[in-house]
Amino acid sequence: MKNITTIILAAGEGTRMKSSLPKVLHNICGKPMLEYLIDNVKSIGIDKVIVIVGHKAGLVKKEICGIKCIKQSKLLGTGDAVSKTRSILLKDNNIDNVLVLYGDTPLLSQDIIKKLIEKHVSSSAGATLLTAQLKNPTGYGRIIRSSGKKIVKIVEELDASIYEKVIEEINVGVYCFNKRALFYGLEKIKPDNKKEEYYLTDTIEVLTKSNILVESVTTNDAEEFLGVNTRAELGKAELVMRKRILDKIMDGGVTVIDPNNTYIEHDAKIKKDTIIYPYTFIENNVKIGSNCSIGPFARLRPGTIIGDSVGIGNFVEIVRSSIGQETKIRHQCYIGDTVIGKNVNIGAGTIVANYDGKEKHKTVIEDNAFIGTGTILIAPVRVGKGAVTGAGSVVTKNKNVPAGTTVVGIPARLLNKKNNKS
Repeated sequence: MKNITTIILAAGEGTRMKSSLPKVLHNICGKPMLEYLIDNVKSIGIDKVIVIVGHKAGLVKKEICGIKCIKQSKLLGTGDAVSKTRSILLKDNNIDNVLVLYGDTPLLSQDIIKKLIEKHVSSSAGATLLTAQLKNPTGYGRIIRSSGKKIVKIVEELDASIYEKVIEEINVGVYCFNKRALFYGLEKIKPDNKKEEYYLTDTIEVLTKSNILVESVTTNDAEEFLGVNTRAELGKAELVMRKRILDKIMDGGVTVIDPNNTYIEHDAKIKKDTIIYPYTFIENNVKIGSNCSIGPFARLRPGTIIGDSVGIGNFVEIVRSSIGQETKIRHQCYIGDTVIGKNVNIGAGTIVANYDGKEKHKTVIEDNAFIGTGTILIAPVRVGKGAVTGAGSVVTKNKNVPAGTTVVGIPARLLNKKNNKS
């Protein structure tokens, strides 16, 4: 979508979160809620994004490196926040329309954003709003319409009369403005409300009084506009997003035995015919091949790559490691910073000791190796092709196990040549 810029309002402190972290940086399924909005608008072809920052602006800027940020030094309301973009947008002759989003609504879908923009452009409106019908509209601004069903204004709940509060059509907080109409409206608004702030919503009445068309699109999906202002709402958003992620994964041909007890973050990639058992945690930047068996009670952390037909069993944790096809790691193991080849058996209770207290080190286990139950591999170390470690062995750092040999003991030592030939 060309000739459009997105403004995301992310300056608020979010006091109800009771957190030292800016509200918009709280994670949902392993990703800050602000990034969901940025990724969604970019996915529909909007390249120009401006984020209005305020509270702990430096943290927000660091998280969204590469995105244009403008600071709202004094939090004087949403209208004041959008006004900070005036000098940039009015100078840009390639921008005709402005999409305005709130940074705490991470569940907005690409489809509803596209629908809103398409309605706005096709109707040549000065502004187009996303609205919804709620039986209990408490907390939301109300849409005031004329007898002819045309939008007249938006009234925030704090300023609504008793008659306006019973209106069930609410303002979701997603807007598409004609650029000129937006800044015309912002010039006219005043902070004459209970909060003494400049409300972006007041621009709607300015436009309608000037006979500038205001249109709307309605959503029936309450999940779309769930605002995250408290920890409880963060939990609700997490449940919704987790279901979306799992549905997408299952639609791709993956079996999730118990979706209610499986946690998969947004960036995980899993190929078809893999089975995920309950109580499994799969974090970001994890790739899993086809025909694998994962879990139960497994944890795959970032940087994990699992080949095809691999079995990962209960109480196995893997991080920053690649596992070759047809390898089996079935029980109570920790694998960190390790490259494991094809058709390797990792015995129950195997530990890769990758951290020496200062640095993490690499371990390599080559094809067809057999790692005995309870083996400890102290990195850096290499286990050669077809090599075997006896149960309970401790392979110390830099004491590589040659291909085709067997080591046993603490510390692990080669069996004599006669036994290795047998």
